[in-house]
Amino acid sequence: QVQLVESGGGPAQAGGSLRLSCVASGVAFKNACMGWFRQAPGKEREGVASLYRGSTIYADSVKGRFTISQDNARNTLNLQMNNLEPDDTATYYCAYKNSAASGSCSRRAVDFYYWGQGTQVTVSS
Repeated sequence: QVQLVESGGGPAQAGGSLRLSCVASGVAFKNACMGWFRQAPGKEREGVASLYRGSTIYADSVKGRFTISQDNARNTLNLQMNNLEPDDTATYYCAYKNSAASGSCSRRAVDFYYWGQGTQVTVSS
């Protein structure tokens, strides 16, 4: 059974940093496309970053500021967020899809099957 549990959200000042973590149970990272998404009130869910077999994809809005990584020993997906901006305020979600068959990964929410409950990030100016 797949379970994704995020942590690390909270308040931050513009220019500050936060590190989000997602503990992934029932996930084989070898074939896992893992992603971080965010959704602000009134906006569509946005793919922030994804990772598959060491390759990463980032949204233009976070390139150079956010870093996605995974710790295979702890089955944990991380998102290091630096130089935060007020527009980064949103609920952040961890997501997973098994890419063993497709061999591909994306930042499209519709491609992901499993989701965490989300963690709130609020950045003030």
